[in-house]
Amino acid sequence: MPEQNRERDSWAVVLLLFGLGNALNGLWMLASPAHWYLNLPANIPGSGPLNEHFVRDIGCIFALLGGALLASIRVRGWRLPAMLAAAAYSAAHALVHVFDSLRGLFEPGHWRFDFGPVYLASLLLLVLTLKLARESRE
Repeated sequence: MPEQNRERDSWAVVLLLFGLGNALNGLWMLASPAHWYLNLPANIPGSGPLNEHFVRDIGCIFALLGGALLASIRVRGWRLPAMLAAAAYSAAHALVHVFDSLRGLFEPGHWRFDFGPVYLASLLLLVLTLKLARESRE
């Protein structure tokens, strides 16, 4: 297999990991909002009372992004648009967390719950999306 194809195929692993993470989280939110709310290791109850409808609304976004990322493993033309959509949502989500932390909606130590799954994951997704965009232009 030529080096270029092997390098491009490595994106399938990235898409699989982010796709599964988003899709499984979304499906969990849709199937059992209360269970997700109480059991996601992110102190979701610290953000306010459970609203099952709202959890399912957001679950739709995660499931759709996950599905797009997973589909783009096979449909290479979808890779950059799927990554852009996932990175844009993830970055916006992280900025909302920063805003809500700064205005005191979360307790002062809440950032440690958000660090990996919100901030670090968003940063990683943004960096990978920029890398994919650069490779797509070559």
